[in-house]
Amino acid sequence: MEMGKKRMAVLVGCNYPNTQNELHGCINDVLAMKEVLVKRFGFDASHVQLLTDAPGSVVLPTGANIKRALGHMIDQAEAGDVLFFHYSGHGTWIPSKKPGHAFRQDEAIVPCDFNLITDVDFRQLVNRLPKGATLTILSDSCHSGGLIDKEKEQIGPNATITANNTTVHPHNPKSIPFESILQHLTSLTNINTSDVGTHLLEFFGSDASLKYRLPPLEWDLFDSLKPDEGILLSGCQANETSADMSPNEGGGKACGAFSNAVQMVLKQHSGQLSNKQLVTMAREVLQAQGFEQQHPCLYCSDQNAIATFLWQPEF
Repeated sequence: MEMGKKRMAVLVGCNYPNTQNELHGCINDVLAMKEVLVKRFGFDASHVQLLTDAPGSVVLPTGANIKRALGHMIDQAEAGDVLFFHYSGHGTWIPSKKPGHAFRQDEAIVPCDFNLITDVDFRQLVNRLPKGATLTILSDSCHSGGLIDKEKEQIGPNATITANNTTVHPHNPKSIPFESILQHLTSLTNINTSDVGTHLLEFFGSDASLKYRLPPLEWDLFDSLKPDEGILLSGCQANETSADMSPNEGGGKACGAFSNAVQMVLKQHSGQLSNKQLVTMAREVLQAQGFEQQHPCLYCSDQNAIATFLWQPEF
């Protein structure tokens, strides 16, 4: 791929303030990322859209708003463009409806209105990319491994990290159990069913995930392109949780453990890093911090695994 013509980003931070699901570091994560995108990766600040649920925010990170922002970014893209989506917030596991996978679970992120964005939605977004443009997704959320449906695993469950005895900073998992999501949606619809799709379609209508608006047999329409230009850096494996770290005793800001690890790696290495190098080094940072049950993963084509993260310009 040649150097991108345009660099565009959508950054989403959900702290869920004043709720039982409240987190503390997610907005800090995307604010820090915006700064590094502009200063290091050559993004124009006007091409970086920020969606947070901070008090006074004009555009809230609802499911519809997030998908609208991503779709608009992709619609503007041309060959050679570099697109980036950073999500910091809750993730969840949902029962799979894929034929032949009755006992599987699929991955989703949880926007502030609980209108789930699923692995099928991210696959459809990747498939909409114009040829030669890339979409890098950094998801600092629980169960984020495999968040682009059918994307090739480069670093995943088969890569292990040796346990150590390092003290871990106080933290909370960035996960909302499926049962809690179902309970919340039931309170919105007053429908007595355990089928989450019924609730999402009833309350959000055409803004609900494609996973529930299309019959499962039509999901093949969103098969992966081989190779495609989707790149997923996930905060953990599909069956793991990602940590939201409280401020340390030195007075530091709250942050997501994975987002913070990425920032640390970038500060320590000013030169170009491949996607594979960045994820590997972020794993090492989390290991050193004592996060033994959180293993960042990389999903992309073989070519994009060794490609430079966000096609960092050479200065």
